[in-house]
Amino acid sequence: MSGMIGCIASIKRPQLFSKLILVGSSPRFITTNDYEGGFDGAAIDNMMSSIESDYENWTSSFAKLLVDNNDPLSIEHYFKCLKSMNPEFVLPLAKAIFRSDERETLEKVTTPCTIVQVKNDLVVPNSVAYYMQKKIKGEATVEFVNADRHYPQLTAPLEFIHVLSRVLGFEI
Repeated sequence: MSGMIGCIASIKRPQLFSKLILVGSSPRFITTNDYEGGFDGAAIDNMMSSIESDYENWTSSFAKLLVDNNDPLSIEHYFKCLKSMNPEFVLPLAKAIFRSDERETLEKVTTPCTIVQVKNDLVVPNSVAYYMQKKIKGEATVEFVNADRHYPQLTAPLEFIHVLSRVLGFEI
């Protein structure tokens, strides 16, 4: 979500951006005939139904989907973050995120971008990173973090920091 927000902001106010770092970003989560988004429409509908009918169970399963199961502390932290959100606001937000289609936005992005992708992301397939690289109008590169799940800052923080240091040009 934040990566696409950054793309939109860079289009509206390009003078404010010299580079974008898009971490696990996706312009669309639903697979179509010509695009692999990671989910089919039925899976998204099931997710929305789970959020609405059993929010607590959904937060637990969603945390385990996004965070490496070998890191129970990070799962617990993310679960607590999700659980602390007001369920009344989560459903409309989830609908906006998982049903949005911002693919046309990419063709307007001229700011140089680095797309940081987790090698084994269960939410955003690697094909999405390459799709974004191809569609972004400005220079775009893809950097992989060798990790599982969706959040490299939780699943592989040291490797993620090394990728960021390379992209930003500083030594750690």
